[in-house]
Amino acid sequence: MENATLTPVQWDQGLRNASTECRLQADFQYSLFTVIYSTVFVLGLLENGAALYLLACRVQKNAPRSYLYLVNLAVVDALFAGILPFKIHYHLHHNHWVFGDVACRITGCIYFLNIYLSIAFFTCVCVDRYVAVLHPFAYIRIKRGHYAVVASVLWVTALSIAGPLVLGGPLHAQLNSTTVCFENFGPTSWTGRMVPYNVCALIFGFALPFAVILISYPLIARRIAHIPHSARKRKALGTIYLILFICATCFLPYHLTHLLHFLMRAKVIENCRFAAFIYKMRRVTLALVSFNCCLNPILYYFTAAGGRWPFWIRRRTVHVYTISKDQAARRGSAPRGVDHNRQMADGARLVRPPRKLVGL
Repeated sequence: MENATLTPVQWDQGLRNASTECRLQADFQYSLFTVIYSTVFVLGLLENGAALYLLACRVQKNAPRSYLYLVNLAVVDALFAGILPFKIHYHLHHNHWVFGDVACRITGCIYFLNIYLSIAFFTCVCVDRYVAVLHPFAYIRIKRGHYAVVASVLWVTALSIAGPLVLGGPLHAQLNSTTVCFENFGPTSWTGRMVPYNVCALIFGFALPFAVILISYPLIARRIAHIPHSARKRKALGTIYLILFICATCFLPYHLTHLLHFLMRAKVIENCRFAAFIYKMRRVTLALVSFNCCLNPILYYFTAAGGRWPFWIRRRTVHVYTISKDQAARRGSAPRGVDHNRQMADGARLVRPPRKLVGL
């Protein structure tokens, strides 16, 4: 889970090419992280703030039960957007942390909680759609409280894993004249503290959930493909393709380079040139993974907004006209034409049904 160093570094006697020290360097990263994090901060805060407002205001008894997963996903993304100003300042000043050790631990943990809780809630949405489409009778028996229990278990698990990391000691270090945060761990910290987190993150945080998504969604898409063409079909397929797109563009590249980085730190990969390539690609994928914060609100559009993304709460009034019994009895004797239509209109009564929020 290490946010690898963004400064020239020697891996403690680890990577050497003959008698020459292997120095890992990527000067482009300072501007890359600053620009991307600034963009994600503005878009992510606006989008997820609006999403939380709309999702909270649109809660109804007839809302989809998986609605709760979307609310939690928006909370995770909003927290992630909230820590980005610290990251922007850090990278803008060439990876120099000035906010203290406690802030370093908290922001670093929130950064990675966003990645793995997002994947977890994506998997929950996937399993929910799988059961609903392929096992509808079992889906009917699932209660709304079950969703709250699943979301609570995910939060408790994530916080119980991050807690020891936050409380376990400093996560910043001095490197030359700068203070680096949540990166550039020494051999002792890496082996005794970070290796278990990295293994759990790769296997249980990404590999297993991603396998569930890759197996379930093609089965769902194949079943949905047999449904006659409709707006609901387009909405369901749009949700599937969007989640697959976010996983393939944001999470998959990051975890592939993270695996290679882990092998490099474990000294399985010792080729200096390949290690330098991994180092640079990790910079790019680490920035790319943050875009999930901006893409997730599109998922709310497909899943909760019924194909429309209003920027305010709209109410629709439906006018229903009914014909009185007396007017219906005179229908047979009434003359055809204009007089008949006028009599029908005079006997009609406007009924206004209860207002409902659009899109749920």
